[in-house]
Amino acid sequence: MKNTKQSMEQMPNMHLHELFVDELRDILGAEKQLLKGLKKMASKATNPMLREAFENHYAQTEGQIDRLKQAFESIGMTARGKKCKAMEGLLEEGEEIMESFEAGPLLDAAIISAAQKIEHYEIASYGCLVTYAKLMEHTEAEELLAATLAEEKETDVRLTDIAMSEVNTAA
Repeated sequence: MKNTKQSMEQMPNMHLHELFVDELRDILGAEKQLLKGLKKMASKATNPMLREAFENHYAQTEGQIDRLKQAFESIGMTARGKKCKAMEGLLEEGEEIMESFEAGPLLDAAIISAAQKIEHYEIASYGCLVTYAKLMEHTEAEELLAATLAEEKETDVRLTDIAMSEVNTAA
């Protein structure tokens, strides 16, 4: 169901609309900010599986940005991001971590830690967005956001697998 400006009056839970749009803008900004961080994490990672995971997630993030644009479109709005202060802080922390350790397994373990903090932020954000979309019956947006939420959860599991099977034991 497409909820456009004409059908706003009939939208269930319309009181959530402003929050939903603000959160969409925040996560769009966050995903765009993350692209730079992923490139840096991939370049600093010494474990080949970890580097590949970051490179794959970079491409996935580009697709997630496209999905966010589609979600905006599905509710009759132009996609516009805003600077995400949470992502900015998480990326700054990641930078500090990458500067604190020499290249090798310990640095890889630290990068995974920083990356999982980012993933958990994204999982929380997309989880809320899916709930808001469902409550407002923004079906298309809900489906798009749920697909991204699933990808973020998969990335978190992948990072845990890499940490447990290779990186943390080598560190």
